[in-house]
Amino acid sequence: MKIFGLAGWSGAGKTSLMVRLLPELVGRGLAVSTMKHAHHAFDVDQPGKDSYEHRQAGATEVLVTSANRWALMHELRGAPEVQLEELIKRMTPVDLLLIEGFKHHPHDKLEVFRRDVGKPLLCVSDVRVVAVASDGPVPEARVPVVALDDTRAIADFIVAHCGLLRRTARGAA
Repeated sequence: MKIFGLAGWSGAGKTSLMVRLLPELVGRGLAVSTMKHAHHAFDVDQPGKDSYEHRQAGATEVLVTSANRWALMHELRGAPEVQLEELIKRMTPVDLLLIEGFKHHPHDKLEVFRRDVGKPLLCVSDVRVVAVASDGPVPEARVPVVALDDTRAIADFIVAHCGLLRRTARGAA
């Protein structure tokens, strides 16, 4: 399973890019999964639902399942945040795992950059940033720069960088 990240500061457009990239990559015949890091408290459950009540009552894990999907929620209950490598091991293998966030983790990533966010370029200090997607020129970048709105070119870069060329065209490399 190839792993590639989208990193950048809040407000740069990582999620918007992810949502555009997924159909482009899946349309090329790739099986793609995603992982997203949240810096804030989040909850996929709602008060009043049975699974929420199970967690509130003290369950360490609650698995909710139906004919369409299943979700496993694991409460850390004060334990340290699980490391990215351990989380990756829990994922079902696919062609490509796209990771949104985890900007300081040492995996190859594309930086999503908008100068008007007012934050510094990550690629200046992170050698694992292998390209930048931006809404304008980034002359100080020492890696390839792709237009943020050119989803196809960004997908082309990711596929080539991850060595997935043979799998993308179902028989035509």
